[in-house]
Amino acid sequence: MKAVIQRCERASVSVDGKTVAAIGRGYLTLLGVERGDNAADAAYIADKLLKLRVFEDENGKMNISLPQLGGEMLIISQFTLITDIPVGNRPYFGGAEEPDAARTMYDLVCETVGRTVPVKKGVFGAHMSVELVNDGPVTIIINSRDKLKREEDAR
Repeated sequence: MKAVIQRCERASVSVDGKTVAAIGRGYLTLLGVERGDNAADAAYIADKLLKLRVFEDENGKMNISLPQLGGEMLIISQFTLITDIPVGNRPYFGGAEEPDAARTMYDLVCETVGRTVPVKKGVFGAHMSVELVNDGPVTIIINSRDKLKREEDAR
């Protein structure tokens, strides 16, 4: 599972010209689900999203998490994060999870994070227009497979 987190002043998502979700200060999170991702991947991503410290404290250091800030999160499913370009220039999306299983994992991350901070969602599978005022800019990428690979290497 891959997440691209963008610290924002505000963000919104529209479908067919209508705003379906909007947040103020917080994170716009794009979430891609890979084949074989499971509840452990979802838990890892949710935990990182909640513990990530990228808001400045009184000394100007990135030391404040989203829950400490009292911010919001907009989470948008984005299968195109799970791409490979092995030959040529056209992306290959064969590593992306099937839609039903991907939706289950997406919903699990949203539900888990939503127990701690307000979460708004895009429309799974829809063509969406996303607006973002990136703060910084600060953009962080988290991949659950990195953690799982480190755990396997330690064994």
